Amino acid sequence: MRRVWNIVERFAAVLLAVGGAGCDTDVGTVTTMPGGESDYANECDRRHGPMLAAREADWRNGAIVYQVIVDRFAPPADLEAKRHLYPPPKRLRPWSELPKRGTFLPDQQVWTQEIDFWGGDLGSLRGKLDYVAGLGADVLYLNPIHHAYTNHKYDALDYFAVSPEYGTRDDVKALADACHERGLKLVLDGVFNHMGRQSAWFQEALADPQGPRRDWFFIDKRYKHGYRAWANVPNLPELRLENPAVRARLYGDPDSVVQGYLRDGVDGWRLDVAHDIGFAFLSELTEAAHHARPGSLVVGEIWDYPEQWSPAVDAVMNFHARGIILNLVQGHLSGPVAGRLFDTMIADAGLDPILKAWLVLDNHDVPRLKTVLPQAWQQRMAQVLQFTLPGSPNVYYGVEVGMEGKLDPEMRGPMRWDLVREDNPDLQWMRRLIGLRRGSRALRIGDFRRLESETLLAFQRSTDRVSELVIVAANPTSKPVTEVLPVRDSKLMNFAKVRDALSDVQAQAESGLLRVTIPAHSACVFRPVMTDGGDYTPYKRVQ
Repeated sequence: MRRVWNIVERFAAVLLAVGGAGCDTDVGTVTTMPGGESDYANECDRRHGPMLAAREADWRNGAIVYQVIVDRFAPPADLEAKRHLYPPPKRLRPWSELPKRGTFLPDQQVWTQEIDFWGGDLGSLRGKLDYVAGLGADVLYLNPIHHAYTNHKYDALDYFAVSPEYGTRDDVKALADACHERGLKLVLDGVFNHMGRQSAWFQEALADPQGPRRDWFFIDKRYKHGYRAWANVPNLPELRLENPAVRARLYGDPDSVVQGYLRDGVDGWRLDVAHDIGFAFLSELTEAAHHARPGSLVVGEIWDYPEQWSPAVDAVMNFHARGIILNLVQGHLSGPVAGRLFDTMIADAGLDPILKAWLVLDNHDVPRLKTVLPQAWQQRMAQVLQFTLPGSPNVYYGVEVGMEGKLDPEMRGPMRWDLVREDNPDLQWMRRLIGLRRGSRALRIGDFRRLESETLLAFQRSTDRVSELVIVAANPTSKPVTEVLPVRDSKLMNFAKVRDALSDVQAQAESGLLRVTIPAHSACVFRPVMTDGGDYTPYKRVQ
């Protein structure tokens, strides 16, 4: 299976190297179908079709990711039966209470908000999978579940065990099976740059200067705490990845952390602070993951410019794209400049790594979208771009029902199930965006082309079929904008109409130009109207 997948990946890479939508390579004659009809409209589509098919066959491209903190997502069936799992100074909070900042505990070297719990576990999460699948997600991503002292679990005590508040390794296997039954992939959070101060590995290293674990960490008096800690946080001693024995247990051995969970049925890993791990070790880890589970996903938490990180990882969390979107809707970037920045990013990083990249607007490390962008039009424009630009939209639990939250710990509040109502406009909007995305091949895996504009952010997503063409025009200004956009698709027919998928706005193509009027503070997602309402279509001999 691994050999077959590698052949497919190499074949796709060769196709991608041939060229993009510009079609400047001669590939011979067009093949025909029974009855004499062509497979493709022209030579360009014939070449481009297999490339797109290879992208579409890879679940990692353009997937919709739903992110969950297990402790905060679904209330447990019997909270009182779990109370013994949270001994003092840990505190078990009622589901209706919101997290608040607390005080520093010198003995534990953590803040009190790090040991406040709400009681969610893998079993209660499994009971909500129908909700996640029904929303339209493709991937369920869990913040860390390894055995750890805190609620955030970025301080692992034992990578090989699941935190007892959450369940067991068998519960992970059951969750993976339940996800797969619903067409969902399961991605875990790997924290391999550092561990928890109370982990057995680190305590052994401190206790025995001559012991085998000593060289697994950076223990030296020159460091502030007597050891190197991530961001100088005393509870997070860094692992010495330069030691081959460390790398073997984390990802190199068949029963290592990375490979073991993948063999249990997990589909991929999101890597915490992946930029700290570095290109060489990320490359080794990704290769090991692909060996254990061909076609698995490795996505790195990398806040930097996304160029060159692939193939060390399959993809990054695209905070660069987030920054462009937020600056656009906050008025710090014009539409045309934002378009050029997206165009440059995609050209530099490569479209396929960007298709796999998680396009994040909010998550557990930043304030929630509704808090950052208080105006409804800003939120909606940002989300339209999240779901129409190349990438994999990362939906942080609760954003779909309008949850708010400032910096840690406020943005990590318990899921508001009381807001999951059919009349919730935020939920209706998210379902509409997800439906638009899932129903559009171009938005999932299509090419990206920036369109010239004086004021708007304008671009198109296209495939080998004109019926799948999508033209996006966003107007972040306070006045309606009328412009003529050049549509870069040879098969968009003259005088043919396009219609916005989100409103009743229409426009008509003339000689490859589209004169559009975009209302203030809004974004339109235009698609071709393929017939005139009768039986005539100018698209009868093109797709």
